[in-house]
Amino acid sequence: MRTQQLDNGLFNNYATEPKMYSAEYPSPEQQERYKIQGAIAFLFISTLIFTSIAITGIS
Repeated sequence: MRTQQLDNGLFNNYATEPKMYSAEYPSPEQQERYKIQGAIAFLFISTLIFTSIAITGIS
């Protein structure tokens, strides 16, 4: 951790910056998993919305 002393005697602590790296494009297997996760999330949210509509319609 880097430390710098100011003119008034106080110390400033600076966090160590992480090493930068470039992101890699997802592999075809990862892309397929993302598609499945997206479909499951879509079905889950759709079920929640339709359930809430059905419940409010009953009242």
